[in-house]
Amino acid sequence: MMNSKMFILRIASAAFLASCNPKEKTTETTDATTDSATVQTTPSDSIAKATPTAPGDTSENALDWPGTYEAVVPCADCPGIKTSLTINNDKTFSITEEYLERNSQNQDKGTFKWDATGSIITLKGKTAAYKYKVGENILIQLDMDGKEITGPNKDLYVFKKK
Repeated sequence: MMNSKMFILRIASAAFLASCNPKEKTTETTDATTDSATVQTTPSDSIAKATPTAPGDTSENALDWPGTYEAVVPCADCPGIKTSLTINNDKTFSITEEYLERNSQNQDKGTFKWDATGSIITLKGKTAAYKYKVGENILIQLDMDGKEITGPNKDLYVFKKK
């Protein structure tokens, strides 16, 4: 009598376990179909636009960098160059450089690109070819080699966001 109850219990357990397996496989198949359908419907170029230049948190993807920045940078033959630079979300810029006490002004516009680290932008305009390190509400103008300017006037190359 005890053996027959054990036998029935084993058969019931085996039947129960066997009935669970097809449902799990069906769920996996459904999930895989749903995932592949989602991937196929997403345009590849929209993924590229949303992907930042560098992985992790960078100036490019973690800071509120679009806006207008101003500074008066040193000038070799005038008291300074009052500079206003606007950088936009669409990777375009406009820059105005006013040479103090010379009654001269330059304006340019163009595009910029991020470096591989996502922390430095390079302007590409008709005449503007500057590099800036992007920080929280500041831009630091870099030298032609992409290095921070040092010396007693280094603070004059820090642009502050308006």
